[in-house]
Amino acid sequence: MRYGVWGRRRVSVGSVLIVCALCAGMGLLILNLRQVDPPTSPDFYMQIENLGSDSDSENGGGVERETEPQGKSKRKSSSCATVEEMGKEFGGGGFWEESLRVRKFIQHHFDLNGASRVRNLPPAQFCRHGFVMGKASEAGFGNEMYKILSGAALSIMLNRGKFPFGDYISYSKFSFTMREIKHLWRLNKCVKKYGRQLVMRTDDFEKPAQTNVLCSNWMKWKQPIIWFQGTNDAVAAQFFLKNIHPKMRNAASALFGKPEVLHSRPNVFGELMRVLITPSEGVQEAVNWVLGGAEPDISLHMRMLMNKSVRAAQAAVNCIKKAVHNLGKSPKPRVVLVSDNPSLVKSITPNINKFAEVIHFDYELFKGNISNGRKGLRNLEFRVKDWGPAPRWVAFVDFFLASRAKHAVVSGAHRRVGTTYAQLIAALAAANSLGDEATGSSFAFLSSFQGDLLRGGLRFQIGWGHVWNRFAGPLGCHGQPNQCAFTPLLPPAWWDGLWQSPLPRDIKRLAEYGIELSGFGTINENHLQSFCSSKKAVVKTIPFLL
Repeated sequence: MRYGVWGRRRVSVGSVLIVCALCAGMGLLILNLRQVDPPTSPDFYMQIENLGSDSDSENGGGVERETEPQGKSKRKSSSCATVEEMGKEFGGGGFWEESLRVRKFIQHHFDLNGASRVRNLPPAQFCRHGFVMGKASEAGFGNEMYKILSGAALSIMLNRGKFPFGDYISYSKFSFTMREIKHLWRLNKCVKKYGRQLVMRTDDFEKPAQTNVLCSNWMKWKQPIIWFQGTNDAVAAQFFLKNIHPKMRNAASALFGKPEVLHSRPNVFGELMRVLITPSEGVQEAVNWVLGGAEPDISLHMRMLMNKSVRAAQAAVNCIKKAVHNLGKSPKPRVVLVSDNPSLVKSITPNINKFAEVIHFDYELFKGNISNGRKGLRNLEFRVKDWGPAPRWVAFVDFFLASRAKHAVVSGAHRRVGTTYAQLIAALAAANSLGDEATGSSFAFLSSFQGDLLRGGLRFQIGWGHVWNRFAGPLGCHGQPNQCAFTPLLPPAWWDGLWQSPLPRDIKRLAEYGIELSGFGTINENHLQSFCSSKKAVVKTIPFLL
């Protein structure tokens, strides 16, 4: 296991403690509280053109919607929607403006609370400072990266030993090691002179009966270090959007946007990655070797679980064609291809080569330092079906290669579309493509669904942290043809949007957290208040020996 801790500043007048979700950890940012108002005129709308009959909406036709739906009451006569109709909200440019706002918040936070500044504070100030701890094991990239980023957003990460995936990812110098925190605690005489013990308070999101994510005001926690455990995806930190304390809800909304205004929610995790991580020297060498000096236009990620689905490949090719069509470029676009199934790469490449140049990292041909096999992550035989047969380090090269796409990321799959790995590729690519102005950007995250995945609507998208899970309930039309849909860069954690609805398993799971969720995703606020009033507060702390 790897450990990390970030610094967090105590709340002062005019600032709030923000909880933000990143890579299976969670983050608290000091951000100025402000209203999140959706822009009335998006900067762009990259409409997916219907280039073939396979993507025509057969069962979702006639869906009437308001141009900017604000709640479920705006849904009219139609009882269901296709994935493309659900995704129209994410095709506008409202989220770019919000992403720039969050970018400035993040930068301001790290300017004030970065390790280089905090370690030089006077003893009295240092000993009053707060920190957030992140913990990650070197397991699946997507889930573990959410831990790192979420921990980085609770603040500045502390690590015991080297950082997770340290051979493949370089971290910005905003963080401490746990060893350094202990040293500074002794050096500044925080215990002897100021009476402040080095204690960490823990909270486990994966234990509904114990977590304080909905019922406690974390701004009042006095322990020097906070560790929010079990944040394996984009969901956990967004639970603060429903916290019963108004200040916590407002702080979360200032970072994540309003959950019911889907079209203007910021790319929080992408902006955090943009600040916090870069590829290691070895990984960068491999990426440069593949690209040969020219940037890619589009990336395709296919999560196949060793399956050879022809329909999934055909749907993905059509989705790429639509993305290419919207580029409006005469030169042949460059498409990065990433998959856990080598045979799919071989079979799909000739079809894409007809209209684009395929870029794929063939690790067997690469002779750089990272490929020498003498160090790094071990291959786990029991995860071959899940991760593919390639060495573990290849996933890091693929990630940073795919995130270089300038215009679009397409996610396809044998079963579940928009996994955490694909989400993070798209989020980082979008953040990289966004300059200092929101105007003119035309980046899109697209989901490719073959028809057999949609025979029951989106009900097969059951992964708790997968991007379409919050649309998997009864409002999705059954028997849809192939779909190529705009996809949110910030995966929603709640069901407040127009076409969002939960699965029965989600309703049951939310009940364990004290949430009474209806079949259409609405929450009984009184029930949550009553649950929190009767719930016994769980306080778990760990003292550190200095």
